Amino acid sequence: MRKLTASNLISFINQLDKNIAFNYINPITKGLIKIESVDLPEGPIRIKRWNPSKQEIESGKPIETISTEMIWRVANSFNPNQPINFDRILGGSYNTRSVLESLLAHTPEFYFCYPGRIENKGGYTSIKHGHKHLIWKPDLPHQIDILQKIETDIVISEISSLDVYYDSLVLPNDTNKYVELDIDIKRRHAQIQIALYFIGKQLNFRTWIAQNDKGIIYKNKKIAEYEGIIGSLKNERLMSAYDDAIQAALLIDYIWFKNGKMMPAVMEVEHSTGVTSGLSRMKNFKDKFPPFPTRYVIVAPDEDRDKVIKEANKPQFKDLDTKYFTYSSVEELYSLCQRRKIKGVKEEFLDCYMESILN
Repeated sequence: MRKLTASNLISFINQLDKNIAFNYINPITKGLIKIESVDLPEGPIRIKRWNPSKQEIESGKPIETISTEMIWRVANSFNPNQPINFDRILGGSYNTRSVLESLLAHTPEFYFCYPGRIENKGGYTSIKHGHKHLIWKPDLPHQIDILQKIETDIVISEISSLDVYYDSLVLPNDTNKYVELDIDIKRRHAQIQIALYFIGKQLNFRTWIAQNDKGIIYKNKKIAEYEGIIGSLKNERLMSAYDDAIQAALLIDYIWFKNGKMMPAVMEVEHSTGVTSGLSRMKNFKDKFPPFPTRYVIVAPDEDRDKVIKEANKPQFKDLDTKYFTYSSVEELYSLCQRRKIKGVKEEFLDCYMESILN
């Protein structure tokens, strides 16, 4: 079977027009990429990237490097006609991974595609819409310098035997948050909250859970009594000086904190209740808290994708730059944390599982 090397990828990219700007594969990403130079035979590649929608211009941006190490890792992952997911191949490392992916997709032998995804939960298997992949088609070249999507009937299993189990769980009776939801939906919502807690715990995050959800009982113990659950936001170093922000955060489903210095994510879990209420709570919090780097995240079922994207892109919510954390991605990451006990990863690892949806 033919294999690729770093020098192959470098040769392909070196043939691209260095006088034009290239788009990213994801149309939601409005940035542009330009190749500054390519070092033969194995790299690195030097590029500039900028976002005209944010009034950025090429001349004001620094030159960035796509390393030889990264190029080799990608080259070693390709086999002919087999899709690969860049985020998984690179483990969330390298902030230029989407640049390399997009440049390759402009070369003749590479296409982007969306293979089906096998989901196996509780003994039931189904095929869901898959994530973006790149596929190497050496026998079917397309025109150079353009992006080309290809349809595929390939179906992949991103994690083998992904069975997610939840132990005994009792819902509180003293909450009005779930008034419109039947008991099965309440339970599903709470299961995702449990998964988020254990993900945060594995990544060494302290977790704030909404005031009216602290009565959830899991394995015969209230969630509020679990290690790492924050009892009062007034005791959290980042929050203690901002009373209005604390009040705004009380009913936000989840906030992750780390080392008293970082806030990796602010999350709202939505399940058949509409998305606007969660976005509004996060927006209210953001407006009352000083500018601070974090992720504002809607956690919702996979089938709610269109609704989440539509609501998050309304003008009043644009500055949240909302991320979409699908239920299947939550349970995929939860399963990984439980099986592999991952540790030592940076917060950016979350971006492998949270989709940017801002138009």
